[in-house]
Amino acid sequence: MALPLRGFRVLVSGAGVAGPAVAWWLARFGAEVTVVEVAPALRTSGFAVDFRGPTHLGVLAAMGVLDELRAVQTHAGAMSRVDAYGREIFRLPAEFAGGELEVRRRDLSRILYEHGTDRVEYLFDDRITALAEGADGARVDLARGGSRTVDLVVGADGMHSGVRRLALGPESAHLTHLGYHLAGWDLPNDLGADAVPRQFNVPGRMASVVADPREPGRATALVVFTGPRQDHDRLDVERQQALITDAFTGLGWHVPRLLTGLRAAPELYFDAIARIRAPRWHTGRSVLLGDAAWGVTLGGMGVGTAVVGAYVLAGELAVAGGDPRVALPGYERRMRGYASRWQRGANPGHFLAPASGWGLWLRDRLLATRPVQSMLVRGTGSLATEADLPDYPAWV
Repeated sequence: MALPLRGFRVLVSGAGVAGPAVAWWLARFGAEVTVVEVAPALRTSGFAVDFRGPTHLGVLAAMGVLDELRAVQTHAGAMSRVDAYGREIFRLPAEFAGGELEVRRRDLSRILYEHGTDRVEYLFDDRITALAEGADGARVDLARGGSRTVDLVVGADGMHSGVRRLALGPESAHLTHLGYHLAGWDLPNDLGADAVPRQFNVPGRMASVVADPREPGRATALVVFTGPRQDHDRLDVERQQALITDAFTGLGWHVPRLLTGLRAAPELYFDAIARIRAPRWHTGRSVLLGDAAWGVTLGGMGVGTAVVGAYVLAGELAVAGGDPRVALPGYERRMRGYASRWQRGANPGHFLAPASGWGLWLRDRLLATRPVQSMLVRGTGSLATEADLPDYPAWV
């Protein structure tokens, strides 16, 4: 049987998770796929991500990556909330903190990338600078790679998507700042950290540290703190370090050591906690996928939903024979309800760092009870499951 997307040209922006996932599926159906990534190489920063339920795990199995991901899973323990002396206040079960499968984002990105390199072209240290519809396709200008005409452009380039801006308008029309920032960095594990993430809170601020289970000598710090939207250059690392230092100087527990590690960290992840709400995910020959379409920073279901979305987008294109007029509305219709289950109203900042003393006390009291913990575990599993996920024909 002929592959349904043979000769179909696709340019994907973003080599994080959604980009390599959709590239793999599209290439499997015969498309000619190029992934362009602004970073000079696969990113090594980022936090652990998890998958839950038969929908997430079923798509990973269909891609042939589930066993590899199990081999590098973190086996993270429960999430522990501690006071300034390191005494545990409560502990959330591992099923809530890490789902059924938790892996480092860098491992997930690498495995998805490696599975597609034989059929997918990757262009690093480049980005889309212009996008225009033409009679024979979408004309795309790259900062370094010249121009090309393709049949489809996929914006899998995250919360600050350049494709979304070029195709659907400015970021300010789609991104809502939720009143918090987060940052993460690696540092030597001279704190005695283990696989259980330990979190220390004061109102409006949270600091956490966890060891890398495969490299016990390395730890990862995560901080969350309240603050207004910042308009500085997102590549201004010194400004970001200053914001973190100002927010956490003077706190106890391991915070001073984490700040020392911040100054020496080889790479820093910093962003606002925000939500994307795009009235539409496609126009003409351009379509959004993953965080670019439905992202919530630190949203627990975001990565799993992106992998499912990649499967659905490629499947709809295959069924439609590459006709975007048919495939893209079908993709959006199938994915909107699924993505909105967990995205609607989500604000991880409120959960991780309640802004008031009263809010922090109430959260701790509630999360220390078994009924609430059980409810959280059940709720996250059900949100991730999609009973009506299409079973697209297996052309190969």
